Parts: sequence; structure tokens; C-alpha cells
Amino acid sequence: MDETDVAIIGAGIAGSAAAIALARRGWQTVLIDRQQFPRHKVCGEFLSPESLAMLEELTLLDEILDQTPARIRQASLALHGQRELQLALPGTALGISRFFLDSALHRRAADHGALIRTGVTASEVRQEGSRYVVELLGAAKSRIYARAVIVASGAYARSGLPGTSVRGEATKRDRKRYFGIKSHLKGMATGETVELYFWKGGYVGISPVEGGVMNAAGLLVHGEQAGAKGVLELLEHASRSNRQLQRRLEGAEPIPGTQAAVSPVLLGKRSSVWDGVALAGDAASVIPPLCGDGMSMALRSAALCAEQADAYLAGRIDLLDWQRAYSSAIRQQLARPQRWGRILQWSLSQSALTPFFRQAALAAPFLAHRLVTATRLAPMPVGSGSSG
Repeated sequence: MDETDVAIIGAGIAGSAAAIALARRGWQTVLIDRQQFPRHKVCGEFLSPESLAMLEELTLLDEILDQTPARIRQASLALHGQRELQLALPGTALGISRFFLDSALHRRAADHGALIRTGVTASEVRQEGSRYVVELLGAAKSRIYARAVIVASGAYARSGLPGTSVRGEATKRDRKRYFGIKSHLKGMATGETVELYFWKGGYVGISPVEGGVMNAAGLLVHGEQAGAKGVLELLEHASRSNRQLQRRLEGAEPIPGTQAAVSPVLLGKRSSVWDGVALAGDAASVIPPLCGDGMSMALRSAALCAEQADAYLAGRIDLLDWQRAYSSAIRQQLARPQRWGRILQWSLSQSALTPFFRQAALAAPFLAHRLVTATRLAPMPVGSGSSG
């Protein structure tokens, strides 16, 4: 039997960042994940300029820069057979692998005293009086008693507390189900560009990460893969749907062990930041992939959640105050970029609209720039989510 101040379920970006923020404030923190780390994960591995200040706040930016991440300054869009469209990014982004980033986050959390338990599944969360019981399944059953719980275990996470809502439901706007795939590639020319290739059945993004490696990650609509199996077969099938992508991948060599997949992916899942306990990252809201700011939003939600969790643990607010303040902060800071990200995601998936999008972007570049910046986070307000 273990007792702790806060148990965080899910050791990805949001969960790990919340663990760092709370552990460095002096709270006993346990970070739990059913997966073993480090690992490769389906992700664009793109750190937008907006995320860098938050990584610096977590004292991680110098360690990431020491890894010599790729610098990314523009985007290239190949829209359903149209000529490629080049767009400047609002600032310099970094390409860094999740394999490294997750490890760095875990090291920093441990440095501040957080206990990290990976390869362990949180099978149940229940409330007993003023504390929570988290049942764990691993090599042996165990449990943790916590004063607070944060769930950051992905898009289909659910606290399991009685009376909480069923999660993972798609909105009417987009009920399509996707495969998410990812692989690192070598033998390709690198640069300072994130490349996005679209066709009717999905899209693939290719961008540089550390070590001269390219990361290929994308979404493919279920049922349109003609029997392809495995990440590499799916990527090959995708390349046959977009000639520009096919040419780009000629001579590329997959790096063994870097492949990952996830299914299903529902882009229209409704947002909710509370399910009996606080939710963070994709557990609170699936970020539209073309938002380009997913890792930044995960970091922001973690900072906002940790700020309220600290106030709750210190006795300055009650549980209802935490829920209200956190929900309000998420709406104010994340709702606008998420909404515009969904609009951009839907628009670029429609082949009939892409000629108009391309012509508008060429005729009025400032409009394309405004659309891109609309999907990005504003700077963190002074006094919000600070590390204390």
C-alpha cells in the first residue's frame, strides 16, 4: 500500500509535464503508465515555437537543444495532386523524437522526486472519502492512495469513477476512423521544412528530427488500405495515393524498431477536461493533427492543471473550484486554436476545396499566415501555470 499526494495516470507529454510541475512544488507525485519507456509513438515529433517557453519553464530546453534537434522554418503542402504550396511558419520549430523527449521528461520528473512506475496498468480509480484509490495491475496487484488524481493516458482515457461520462465519442462533423502510423527514415535529403502530403484517404507528414533522420507520420482512413498490413505496408500504400509522396520516399530506408501504429483515431472526439477527476492532454481533448501544436497544447494543459492541483493540495481551493478554474482556463486558451485546427484539418481533406485554398494562399499570403497562426497557442498569461 502506497500513499501519495497526487497520482498521474499516463506518462506521455502531458502527464510527465504535470509530474514535473507538481513534484518541484514539493508534492509527493507518482507517475503511472502501462507502457514501458522509452518507446516510439505515433507523433509528428514537431515542437512548435509556442512550446519552447514551456520547455524552458520545465528546465528542459537546454537538454533538448544539446540533442541538436532539427530546425523547421516552413511548411510544404502537396494538396491532392496540386503543385506544392510553401508557407512560412510563425517562428522556428524544432524536430525532436518522442523517444528522446519522453525520456527527458521522465528524467526531469525523477530529478524532482517523482516516482515513475511504467509497465503498470491503472485498472480502477475510485473515491473513498477525501482520497482516491488507484488499483494497479503489473507483475503483482497493488494500490495507491492519493489525495488527487490526474488522468493523462490518451484519447480514450476514462477515470472509471461512478457516474462519469462515456468518452471517445465522435462529433457529427467527423465520424471517420483512422489508422495513425509512424516510422523514422534515413537516406533522404533533409532541410528545414515539414512536408504534408494529402489525398482522399488521408495524409502523411514528413519532417526532420535529430540525427539527420526524417519522421514520417500520418493518418489513413480505415478501409482504404487494400489489405496492407503493418506500418511499412501502410506507408507504401499511402505513397501510391500521392505521386509527390511516392517520389519523396524513393530511396528512403526505414529504421528498424521505429515503427508505431494506433487505431482507431477519431478526430471529432468531444472535449471534456473533467471526468470525476482532472483530465489533461489528449485525455481532455484530441488535438487535430494539422494544428501543428499538439505537443505545445499538451504542455499547456499540464501547466494549467498542475496550477490548480497545487492550489487544491495546499487547501486554497476545493475540488469544485479546481474543476471550474481549470475548465475555464482550458476554454480560454485552447478552444480557439483547437477550433481552427479542426477547420483546417477538414478543409485540407476535401479535394474539391484544395484548388481554391491554394489559389487564395498564393493571391493573399497573409490570409494563409493568419489561418496558420489561428491554430497556435497564445503566449502563457503571466502568472498562469508557473512552476512556483
